[in-house]
Amino acid sequence: MEQYNISKGTHFYALGLSYKKADAEVRGHFSLDENAKQNLLSQAKDNNIEGLIVTSTCNRTEIFGFAEHPYQLIKLLCENTKGTVEEFQKVAYIYKSREAIAHLFRVGCGLDSQILGDFEIISQLKISARASKKAGLLNPFLERLLNSVIQASKRIKTETEISSGATSVSFASVHYILNNIKNVPEKNILLFGTGKIGRNTCENLVKHTKNEHITLINRTKDKAEKIAGKFNLVVKDYANLQEEIHTADILIVSTGAQNPTVDKFIIKNNKPLLILDLSIPKNVNENVNDLEQVTLVHLDQLSQMTDDTLEKRKSQIPIAEEIIEEVKTEFNAWLETRKFAPTIKALKHKLQDFKMAELDTQRKKLSDFNEAQAEIISNNIIQKITNHFAHHLKDDAGSGTESLELIKKVFQLETK
Repeated sequence: MEQYNISKGTHFYALGLSYKKADAEVRGHFSLDENAKQNLLSQAKDNNIEGLIVTSTCNRTEIFGFAEHPYQLIKLLCENTKGTVEEFQKVAYIYKSREAIAHLFRVGCGLDSQILGDFEIISQLKISARASKKAGLLNPFLERLLNSVIQASKRIKTETEISSGATSVSFASVHYILNNIKNVPEKNILLFGTGKIGRNTCENLVKHTKNEHITLINRTKDKAEKIAGKFNLVVKDYANLQEEIHTADILIVSTGAQNPTVDKFIIKNNKPLLILDLSIPKNVNENVNDLEQVTLVHLDQLSQMTDDTLEKRKSQIPIAEEIIEEVKTEFNAWLETRKFAPTIKALKHKLQDFKMAELDTQRKKLSDFNEAQAEIISNNIIQKITNHFAHHLKDDAGSGTESLELIKKVFQLETK
């Protein structure tokens, strides 16, 4: 990126950790809730970082942004999570410049998802972009790059079958229930937590299990009631959690808490209980495994989908990669022209200075000097000259750098 003069003295980085090397516990250490994300963005702004977006999902936590050194971004992450630099180094990845761009395309287009073809991440990236824009951290480069990633993901969804069949952890959980529990329509299912994954899981439960014994519990009851109303389900108070677990055959936990909300001490069941923990950080304490009647499954296990659907999706990867390359080529072409922008801008300012000096001279010389007309004519000439230079630099791909230096030298330009 350094050759593009997009950001003087800094480079574009993508860094973070994901399900590939970091287990659920470690990912939990680096998980960012909304307050932590806002704090991180505020600190980035205070540290004069010119462009940055941050995402944190159950599968990954990542920062995309500009820095002189990646440690600046790592420090921001560790200061706003429970994770340490030492822990980060063991499981992290750091990409720079073109590799960072390529990584963002793969992530946004579902090729790096825990379940291939899961496009949940693109909506997360959009939300992150809005937050960065509000914080004044979505510079033109990041905005253009994200728009290109969104464009590629849309094309992949419509032009390939990489997301054929149901996708996401929420479907995988229902898929697991159907494959491992007998007489699912007769079982009592309790869904604790109605965030995005909880809502999607609820929808998949209703759609695929034909079960009429689904109960919802959420810390904020009105959120659960909105979802329940849509599907005609039962809602119970958070205070009734232990009581509802006692009658449940299947417990699905999908809360956004930073610490476990379910442990063995609140489970009094004397019949088998399947618990699916779809939360990051984990919201079900591992001590539930001490109970004979309990089977605990975490989303990392659910995501190991090896059925025919996954094989079909894998066959679509080459087509998806071709689409990414096409869109990335367009982005790189735009990026190539960005290196001319500072010089063209400086040239325009220099010509404006010439204009002002000449108009001042003519104003003193001529008593009938038509200032309005002279202003229009001179501005048109300046625009034609700068356009001419811009087209030349764009077309002169072979020696564009030499041309840039020559223009700077002839007009004695200082670019920022």
